[in-house]
Amino acid sequence: MPRMIYDYTKSELESVSFDPNLFKKRLKKATRSLLPYEIDQLENWLSYFTMNRPELQKCLTEISTNKENGFA
Repeated sequence: MPRMIYDYTKSELESVSFDPNLFKKRLKKATRSLLPYEIDQLENWLSYFTMNRPELQKCLTEISTNKENGFA
């Protein structure tokens, strides 16, 4: 079941990637619902996914911020 949530999160992020604000909001939501190892996987995927999308790269700080605050 958790794998399905991770896959759903990826597809949801892909679908809102046209809007950096919405992308950041969904990413923040995802960090609250995924397991710690899934967040690590998501971080790796995001590095690849945002490689050619500089407008989304600044959203990656959302994961590290939530990890520091204990949400991940």
